[in-house]
Amino acid sequence: MSASNLELVRHILVETTFILQHTEQKSKEEVINDEVLCRAVVRSLEIIGEATKKLDDEFKSIHNHIEWKKIAGTRDKLIHDYFGIDYDIVWDIIQTKIQDLDYFLKELV
Repeated sequence: MSASNLELVRHILVETTFILQHTEQKSKEEVINDEVLCRAVVRSLEIIGEATKKLDDEFKSIHNHIEWKKIAGTRDKLIHDYFGIDYDIVWDIIQTKIQDLDYFLKELV
């Protein structure tokens, strides 16, 4: 893995770790009703998406079982549709995607 990809993966891991640590014992309602936490989680998802966009194509091709385009698309949706954030989707990402992404990327570093 190139140095720049490694750095980007580490940035993503900082954010996945943050999300997992701060939401693991919370319900959907607790996360959504905690404005500071909810904003922090959304920001972490934006950072993950931005870092994903910067990974080189070869890296993404080698690890094509990760839905890189969907991750980047989520970032775009969050950035450009701020007042229309669907927190059900954010919760679904927390519950079904972040842990797998975190696990996979930790295996790489």
